[in-house]
Amino acid sequence: MGVPAAAPPPGRRLPLDPIDGGGLDAPAALDLLRRGELTVSARLVDASNATLYCDIIAGDVAGRCVYKPVRGERALWDFPDGSLAARELAAYEISAYLDLGIVPPTVVRDGPFGEGMVQLWIDTDVTVDLVALTRSDDPQLRRIALYDAVINNADRKGGHLLPAPSGRIHGIDHGVTFHTEGKLRTLLWTWRGRRLVAEETALLGCLREALAGDLGDRLAELLTVAECGALAARVNRLLDEGRFPLPSGDWPPIPWPPF
Repeated sequence: MGVPAAAPPPGRRLPLDPIDGGGLDAPAALDLLRRGELTVSARLVDASNATLYCDIIAGDVAGRCVYKPVRGERALWDFPDGSLAARELAAYEISAYLDLGIVPPTVVRDGPFGEGMVQLWIDTDVTVDLVALTRSDDPQLRRIALYDAVINNADRKGGHLLPAPSGRIHGIDHGVTFHTEGKLRTLLWTWRGRRLVAEETALLGCLREALAGDLGDRLAELLTVAECGALAARVNRLLDEGRFPLPSGDWPPIPWPPF
């Protein structure tokens, strides 16, 4: 998982600052998520699908994570049943490949209630006003907005943004992504129609090459052929148009509830 990009974007930071991940960097977190023993501590009741807060331990390494068992996924009319965990992992694979540091370390593995997505718990800075944050022009949010356009995120709520103690803004809850139809719904429309800068164009060019290679092979294990084709087409369209997308008149542009 997470094959390094051949030409990482300039100015990248660590994919995971240990201050945000319970003292773990990204490689240590992935190893713990894959090997550790899960103990369910609580259920996050605000989530639409079964979302369990867990302690996880492997030897002398311990941490916290979120576990979403496939059997707890709520059926959706427009996404195949039992596919959300794989979509969450696909979203992580793209973030990790490009060293974006948006999605916390994520795996799909067996757990107390069967196979599901397991993602590192990220500590948040509770002093940050999420409403004000989503209305700002923070460059990290611009990067997330572009990322959401690539993965066709149908549910970028304000609560799916995690401002962390390091100052990084993480994004979570990527189950309703990669649909073949345009379903982008987000609070991050600040950059709609704006021209892509050189760094963003380079990032998309790197992704286009990666989709024709190892990353594309990995995503083919998680998404359908049609979904992989639609992903490549979105990247090509963003590069051809050179602009952030505009809201579609065929689909509500903002998720409900927005937070």
